[in-house]
Amino acid sequence: MSASATQKPPGAGREAELGAGISNRLVLLLALGTGAAAANLYYAQPLLHTLSRAFSVSTGTSGLIVTISQIGYVLGLAFVLPLGDLLERRRMITATMVLTAAAMVVCGLSSSFPVFGIATLVVGTSAVTAQVIVPMSSSMARPEERGRVVGQVMSGLLLGILLARTFSGILAGALGWRVPFLAAAGLMLVLAAVLNRALPRVPATAALRYSEVLRSVLRLVATEPVLRQRMALGALAFGCFSVLWTSLSFLLSAAPFHDSNTVIGLFGLAGVAGAGAATVVGRLADQGHGALATTLTTLLISLSFGLLYLFRHSTIGLIAAIIVLDLAVQGVHISNQHAIYELSPDARSRLTTAYMVAYFAGGATLSAITSALYSLAGWGGVCAIGGATGLAALVVWVATRGRVGAASAH
Repeated sequence: MSASATQKPPGAGREAELGAGISNRLVLLLALGTGAAAANLYYAQPLLHTLSRAFSVSTGTSGLIVTISQIGYVLGLAFVLPLGDLLERRRMITATMVLTAAAMVVCGLSSSFPVFGIATLVVGTSAVTAQVIVPMSSSMARPEERGRVVGQVMSGLLLGILLARTFSGILAGALGWRVPFLAAAGLMLVLAAVLNRALPRVPATAALRYSEVLRSVLRLVATEPVLRQRMALGALAFGCFSVLWTSLSFLLSAAPFHDSNTVIGLFGLAGVAGAGAATVVGRLADQGHGALATTLTTLLISLSFGLLYLFRHSTIGLIAAIIVLDLAVQGVHISNQHAIYELSPDARSRLTTAYMVAYFAGGATLSAITSALYSLAGWGGVCAIGGATGLAALVVWVATRGRVGAASAH
């Protein structure tokens, strides 16, 4: 057992020593908080067909809920997350969690689609808590354990994203569609209190004005070729993820499946296997094999959409294809984060801002396209655009790998 695993986690009265190590207990708590924060973006996904009926809107319109939440998240990443390098992070985490809880209450009590949409936008903006926690855990970890720690925290985030659909589907099936949102609000308030008590004070890492921080994000994008490369890969990979999960509830609620909210939610469990890729890829990156992991996972993304189309009438086949896609997307994401966190230890929140803005912009764009495309071309059209996007990610990686590696070496 490592020394960091036996240390007592620093409490709220102590200031964290960056790079000195982080206890396993605190890593677990951060993983839980990250997963719960990110989950708020996904509770609506298995309920899109139900929300369509509840608010008397078309499936194309209800599908825009995914796009709205991701637009909100992009706004939060662009304008809230950079504060993670300027503010004491425990206080920031607590404040954003409380705001998320308030917005989730509004979602659960909404009587019209516009109100639900506005609340969803606020949820997306405030849910950047997850992306404050990830670079914070990286800053606290020792260099030799950084990939493992980030991978474990990211496993919590990914499990939160995936299990959110199952949690939401089961609760909605048993108690109605409003209950998942109200239950999630209560969970966020509890976690805000727990994290405020358990986390150490994590000081700011940059002595800049807010406007200077925003400009420095653009400067990092302009000067770091690795960051630009990983932004492109992340946008395309998460675009593929959004293609699947924006359209899946429409496929499963129609013939030949006719699945209920509960069963559709259970499909989220199929992606849990993909969360295991986070720790594996993190360890590979620590061992210097991040490029290999990126190559394999980008290749798998395109192949998974072929499987999704091939098994479009088979529950077991769809589950297998979902496992492959989620594993691949999360593997790309972890290797991307490991690569960008090595660029500038004092700017990890700003690096995360640039990367995650691109990541969710890709997701929002592809989810909007998918909402319209499903009505026009069905599941075949969805699989075609997903496969093409995955292939584009592979082409970007192969085309830029040597050039970016040479540029970063200089």
